[in-house]
Amino acid sequence: MTQLFPMKLLLLLSMLLASAHSFFTSVDPKTETCFFDTATSGTKMTLTFEVAEGGFLDIDVSIFGPEGKSVYKGSRESSGKYAFSAYMDGQYKYCFSNTMSKMTAKVVMFSMDIGDGSHKEDHADSIDKDHDKLAEQLSELRTALVGVKHDQEYMEVRDRTHSMINNSTNTRVVWWAFFEALVLLAMSLGQIYYLKRFFEVRRVV
Repeated sequence: MTQLFPMKLLLLLSMLLASAHSFFTSVDPKTETCFFDTATSGTKMTLTFEVAEGGFLDIDVSIFGPEGKSVYKGSRESSGKYAFSAYMDGQYKYCFSNTMSKMTAKVVMFSMDIGDGSHKEDHADSIDKDHDKLAEQLSELRTALVGVKHDQEYMEVRDRTHSMINNSTNTRVVWWAFFEALVLLAMSLGQIYYLKRFFEVRRVV
């Protein structure tokens, strides 16, 4: 049984890591989109977000506790990561507000990671100290791996966003160069026509 314990912990770690996903939401102009998660007192909660598309890539972020108490509020942020501990049992609300924008919708990628809470002492007598240390190390490893996974997802979003900006800029440069070529061609034809008319020999009858 003692040999199976680390395998079970590794299996639990892989399941927890696989369950960590990021989500996308579109926030229309002059609106606010909110999400809810339930947590127990002492549970560590981490909100990570990144504005993927829209306008100046900024969004207002706010987090509220079960009693409506403000836990965090940020204005016009492009990305961020905010960790806090639940101060009481209940439902926590986090919102993305695009009320500052009049025409442009924003696409936000976000994730809310919720820890296991603090209940290590429930079976302290039945599990020896080595297993406790191993479980603690695996919990830290799981947190680090989830962080790396989210960082990779955000880097992919940033790369896609920068690629879209570069493509848009390149398209504008091509169209501007084409417009300049047309203007130069029109000016050249106009000058040729003017010079031809200027040096034209007119016979007076």
